[in-house]
Amino acid sequence: MDEPSPRGGGCAGEPPRIRRLEESVVNRIAAGEVIQRPSSAVKELIENSLDAGASSVSVAVKDGGLKLIQVSDDGHGIRFEDLAILCERHTTSKLSAYEDLQTIKSMGFRGEALASMTYVGHVTVTTITEGQLHGYRVSYRDGVMENEPKPCAAVKGTQVMVENLFYNMVARKKTLQNSNDDYPKIVDFISRFAVHHINVTFSCRKHGANRADVHSASTSSRLDAIRSVYGASVVRDLIEIKVSYEDAADSIFKMDGYISNANYVAKKITMILFINDRLVDCTALKRAIEFVYSATLPQASKPFIYMSIHLPSEHVDVNIHPTKKEVSLLNQERIIETIRNAIEEKLMNSNTTRIFQTQALNLSGTAQANPQKDKVSEASMGSGTKSQKIPVSQMVRTDPRNPSGRLHTYWHGQSSNLEKKFDLVSVRSRRNQKDAGDLSSRHELLVEIDSSFHPGLLDIVKNCTYVGLADEAFALIQHNTRLYLVNVVNISKELMYQQALCRFGNFNAIQLSEPAPLQELLVMALKDDELMSDEKDDEKLEIAEVNTEILKENAEMINEYFSIHIDQDGKLTRLPVVLDQYTPDMDRLPEFVLALGNDVTWDDEKECFRTVAAAVGNFYALHPPILPNPSGNGIHLYKKNRDSTADEHAENDLISDENDVDQELLAEAEAAWAQREWTIQHVLFPSMRLFLKPPKSMATDGTFVQVASLEKLYKIFERC
Repeated sequence: MDEPSPRGGGCAGEPPRIRRLEESVVNRIAAGEVIQRPSSAVKELIENSLDAGASSVSVAVKDGGLKLIQVSDDGHGIRFEDLAILCERHTTSKLSAYEDLQTIKSMGFRGEALASMTYVGHVTVTTITEGQLHGYRVSYRDGVMENEPKPCAAVKGTQVMVENLFYNMVARKKTLQNSNDDYPKIVDFISRFAVHHINVTFSCRKHGANRADVHSASTSSRLDAIRSVYGASVVRDLIEIKVSYEDAADSIFKMDGYISNANYVAKKITMILFINDRLVDCTALKRAIEFVYSATLPQASKPFIYMSIHLPSEHVDVNIHPTKKEVSLLNQERIIETIRNAIEEKLMNSNTTRIFQTQALNLSGTAQANPQKDKVSEASMGSGTKSQKIPVSQMVRTDPRNPSGRLHTYWHGQSSNLEKKFDLVSVRSRRNQKDAGDLSSRHELLVEIDSSFHPGLLDIVKNCTYVGLADEAFALIQHNTRLYLVNVVNISKELMYQQALCRFGNFNAIQLSEPAPLQELLVMALKDDELMSDEKDDEKLEIAEVNTEILKENAEMINEYFSIHIDQDGKLTRLPVVLDQYTPDMDRLPEFVLALGNDVTWDDEKECFRTVAAAVGNFYALHPPILPNPSGNGIHLYKKNRDSTADEHAENDLISDENDVDQELLAEAEAAWAQREWTIQHVLFPSMRLFLKPPKSMATDGTFVQVASLEKLYKIFERC
């Protein structure tokens, strides 16, 4: 009888020996666990940037991250002495003893991210710390430096470039060949970080692309961050939610965030969860929330959830997943139950609002009274719910989509093509390739804007409803029960100035149909300048030549940072797109060029950026058109043969004969004024709600003027 083979093997022999794996094999296996795909590398690098105190993070990706991942930040940088061990395994500045994990505050702590990238890709780091005259660039392979750090020019912070990811892992690379699969994951990661870290500017684009797929500016409002990343339609249906639980020493937690109401409809759930500022997943919490919404939303519709949970550090175990994707919580079941109950209560209280709003939006545009409306809404609320009666003095129109409260409803005979656009120049997409967002002087100007805005005016701007134009300079807006006059020129000038700084070095471009010679533009501006009216033509030409040379000398700078392109022949060829869907009044181009030549402080960087942005803001502001307003009595200005007494008899001379009017000029004026009015309503005010931070000076300089308060008007009419 044959003896049985050892361990059931097919052949008798010695058991295989256990060997110690080579260090290179161990490191590559570990790297495959930490860097599972390109989006994992991007997440690790962004978390490093945030740990470094960055206020701006820029990401560029090529071929879904397989060819190139470049992450730049303006954090504190890396010390020269630390570059030698930067990419070795388990080297970190965030942890010194295992006990430190109990109170860890940073997002990274293992010291494996950069090391793992060097084992599966080619990593190059460029960094500079504060006080250094120059930065250093060094490349890494398999955890060690390939060469000594080389001095180089650098901007504040660190730039990490990962090339040829998974070049030595054939099977992994083949599964990731389709870049369309991984790039959306990268965009999704950055979008989630942008919503939570509202004090950090994020951008993400494909390498070589003209437009960024994610671009969020630093803001003070969470809703503004959600609006800029996911769109205004999402924000419209969000409800704020806050939960705190401090019943016992072992059950302390706070949660705040936003959840979608019953009106929100989407095919896929969006759940953004941060625990102690760490982006994580929690399957149990996600399932509990979906269960609550299943009783409220239509079938196949999913909610939008943003939550930020804060727990004592010792109640969170962050060391349970190689990529830190998951954490373990103390009393997790109790926390989930508390959050689930809070969401359920919020949704139940919002159900009446849902039915009421649907009923109101189905009314006709003529805003005729519906005597059955009150009965329907009361019946839908159920017998057990008491409707809160709104005082008559506070019942005002608050839905901007309802046209019944706009001035146009009461203006008859207006042109029906107010929304027609009039193209002045051909537009092409263009972005500066250089990243200029890290300049400290530009950052200081943005900080000035953030520190000097007026909170009360900001609330008016964010939540106002456009009513209509009052005259050439002022528009009417409604905020709650108050009516305000707003100076359109002032707010558009400030908005354009702030946008010029926010889009600094990252503009699309307007290509002029024909290059415009600077010298001719300057001569035109000088002839129109009242202060220069006494100067001779030779002196004006000399001033124009001097300003042309100044602009040609600084052409490279203003092109790089503001996308104002001047060619070698001294001709203006491109202008920046400060607001999408908006082209400035080209009749003011000579004045703009003169302001660039005369008003810009070229020898001081911060003042240079301020004055150029101010000139751009003034040029792009919505000034009244050059041609007079032809509406009303203004039409007499377009008579062909007006005598000197025309103005005196304007009221009695209202043009009975169409042949007596310059129809071509009149049509041009009507088009210009109609285009300005359309732009104010559909471009300026939506952009103002998103981006404008009104300075405190606007509260006292007549930019915002309250003209009516419904409560006070109600008291007056109540006496009649």
